[in-house]
Amino acid sequence: MELPNNIVLESGTLNDELIVNREILYRGMNGRFVERFYLSPSQSYVFKPLTNDGQLGKEVWVHNHILSQFPKIYPKIISFSISERTELNWMILEDLGPLSHDFNEGSVMAVIKWLAWWHSLPVGKLGNIPLNGLKPRIEEMVSEIWLKKDELYRLLPALKVEESLVHSLFSKLNRFGFSEKQVLTHGDLHTGNFAIVDNELKILDWEHTHLNLPHWDLFHLMDLSHPLFPKKITSPLRERILEYYLSQVEYEVDRAAFINEYYLFASVFLLWMILLIQKDLVNNGGKWSIEQLHTQLEETVSSLKQCASALLL
Repeated sequence: MELPNNIVLESGTLNDELIVNREILYRGMNGRFVERFYLSPSQSYVFKPLTNDGQLGKEVWVHNHILSQFPKIYPKIISFSISERTELNWMILEDLGPLSHDFNEGSVMAVIKWLAWWHSLPVGKLGNIPLNGLKPRIEEMVSEIWLKKDELYRLLPALKVEESLVHSLFSKLNRFGFSEKQVLTHGDLHTGNFAIVDNELKILDWEHTHLNLPHWDLFHLMDLSHPLFPKKITSPLRERILEYYLSQVEYEVDRAAFINEYYLFASVFLLWMILLIQKDLVNNGGKWSIEQLHTQLEETVSSLKQCASALLL
């Protein structure tokens, strides 16, 4: 059964007259909802309006120019609309069904296998890949944490982070430059953007795909905390993940230097995240509840202690 031509109205919203049921999956950054909708009890799709106004048309471009060269590890776009009016931008994707977003060693290693594969692709043959994603690049984060160094130090006692740990981190940053290695990245590979469906891995939401350091995807997978998807990672698990990644990639890499750079990259990103979460807490949560933000902050601080300590070994 094909989609009716008028399933989406001229207003960019679903046509309720053709839908027998609908359920909200999540709310985007701009407040619009991604939904599962049913044309019959057995026929369902996912309706995804533009959820971040800065990403207009990007997911469709990635789907057509990059994911078309991938194995079937992503949901297919069935129909879409791209318009200068943000409210008229939408996609209809195949429905993968109930998704399991568990963060465990098995699911993460399955992601790593494919992550190492797309990191090894020759980027020069993939077209004009965007240079920026949702968040600032690591060099911008370094600049920001230097500017807000005093604020970070004021937060440390309440976070139960030793000042000497952060002082050592800033000392390393003072004489370190990140590598120039650029790979194709998913861009936002947190726990909510991968799932196991019928024992098969699926990677979701590719609108933030861009060129960046390999550490970008690795950090989002391992150490980025998310209010909706709490997780715990330990130092031994992180080490196993990094070792497995390095055994899978096909580009040349100095193992020791790569791992050391990851810990520095992660530590910078985590300090930047602490500032961001603290700002949300001061503003009384915003999109997230205070409880969610406190959980996210605890996870972020735990990862910071682990990664910054690893730099001292």
